[in-house]
Amino acid sequence: MQTKKLALAGAAALTALALAAPPAQAAGDKTITVTVMGTSDIHSNALNWDYFKDSAYSDKAGNSIGLAKVSSLVNKVRAERGADRTLLFDSGDTIQGTPLAYYYAKVEPITRTGEIHPMAKAMNAIGYDAVTLGNHEFNYGLPLLATWVRQMKAPVLGANAVDDRTGRPAYKPFVIKTMRVAGDKPVKVGVLGLTNPGVAIWDKANVEGKLRFTDLVESAKKWVPVIRGLGADVVVVTAHAGDSGMSSYGGDLPVENASAMVAEEVPGIDAVLFGHAHNEVAQRFVTNKATGKQVLLTEPSRWGQRLSVIDFNLAKRQGKWTVTGKSSTTLNTNTVDEDQKIVKLLKPQHDTTVGYVNKVVAKSSQELSAAESPYKDTPILDYIQQVQVDTVKQALPGNTLPVLSIAAPFSRTAVFPAGDVRVRDVAGLYVYDNTLMAVKLTGAQIKDYLEYSARYFNQLAPGAPVDLAKLTNAGNTPDYNYDQLSGVSYDIDVAKPAGQRIANLTFEGAPIPADKEFVVAINNYRQSGGGGFPHVTGAPVVYNAQVEIRQALIEYATAKGTIDPADFAAQNWRLVRDGAPVF
Repeated sequence: MQTKKLALAGAAALTALALAAPPAQAAGDKTITVTVMGTSDIHSNALNWDYFKDSAYSDKAGNSIGLAKVSSLVNKVRAERGADRTLLFDSGDTIQGTPLAYYYAKVEPITRTGEIHPMAKAMNAIGYDAVTLGNHEFNYGLPLLATWVRQMKAPVLGANAVDDRTGRPAYKPFVIKTMRVAGDKPVKVGVLGLTNPGVAIWDKANVEGKLRFTDLVESAKKWVPVIRGLGADVVVVTAHAGDSGMSSYGGDLPVENASAMVAEEVPGIDAVLFGHAHNEVAQRFVTNKATGKQVLLTEPSRWGQRLSVIDFNLAKRQGKWTVTGKSSTTLNTNTVDEDQKIVKLLKPQHDTTVGYVNKVVAKSSQELSAAESPYKDTPILDYIQQVQVDTVKQALPGNTLPVLSIAAPFSRTAVFPAGDVRVRDVAGLYVYDNTLMAVKLTGAQIKDYLEYSARYFNQLAPGAPVDLAKLTNAGNTPDYNYDQLSGVSYDIDVAKPAGQRIANLTFEGAPIPADKEFVVAINNYRQSGGGGFPHVTGAPVVYNAQVEIRQALIEYATAKGTIDPADFAAQNWRLVRDGAPVF
């Protein structure tokens, strides 16, 4: 009954677009081409600007970023194909990722001011037809997300984000766009939006007891027949999930990167525009197991660096439009200038953010770099550890247990310059919107935790040359899943296999008893299960005041006025091979 109601609601929500038919190419089947453009993982990059460097964005590959660049490409495709022959979708992670998003979520939140979110402002002006929820949409809580959804002209989709109590979709599951054909039957394009099940872990504090996130394949099996039943000639799935079939988490949650699985296992899908993995996939075909038909997949990289363009060829057969061919490519946004309409539209909010990130918070006695943080104990990460330990200690005046801290190298390019340190420098070091927690762990659990973290290193035989490019990121483990622990001392023996690497683990110079208890400062992402680290999800929580770690770093620096490694730097871990230091 619920499916029937939603089907009727979907039918009522059909959106009409004008689409002129091209001249018939030959006697027989009438043909037409429909173009679907797609972005994903914009991460609040509206302009081609790096707020951390306070300059236009640049990288070694020569990429550009931002919706202003995307807009210029979209305008070009619309001019070439005909605006009435195109649609524009996005596959999620839109409202988090830069200081621009942070400012309008936390400093002057749109939930309080009523101001239009910069990403809503830009997407509305560009003319998106549908946008799907990414996992980072939930970072700032459900009220801010709801405000952004209301501000969007395009429907915001998430079929597998369901009410925890009723199981009903909490967001619109799909939309059908009706493209009118002059003198003929219209073409209907259905788009189903699927978000990532990992939200249940990564934003547990925001969604627990409110939302559940169901399996992508099962959700698509439920909704694709509904969309087809409403007359869709073309079905596109916009999925915030990579195509590897793997998950970064364990447990009972559905598969994280299930886009190719959806294409293989659910009949009736023509193409999948996917995201989450931040890769560029111009065109990939997989064979649907039930029908034997080819399903097209494409992913447009990240941050607005690429625009996916899918062309569907349709022919009129027995009174029905049928897809007879499809192809896709990715266009590079570095080939166009920014759309000045978007630049001017966002200038007030951009300028406000630039002013915010350039505020001086402290002076550093010397330059501190994170470049070597993935394989050396560096003072700049020790600064994070110090702030986390001090924050937890101040909040737990009656605590008698030693307080340790966990931090990971989020950015190899982060630098505190000698002299003035600004908000953007701190934000460049701590790029994620995590909050601080503390849990209770035993010595044995800490040893397990460190062994798990040390899987990050590739095995390196004694005497073999050290190639930094091959030392880290074993098994594609990202830097943000390499945790370092302060407050204890230990060696990581990279000559040993994973699981046997932690040696000389001591506290205050003595070996740590297995049953000795510690309080460990940790971020909410890790405590919720992000990265699949052992013991922490079930450990007793002793502190959770919802303090943002980035903001704690800023406030700590402001209060002290100076950042001097002599106050906090401590060389407490190192890489070794058979006991001999690697560096």
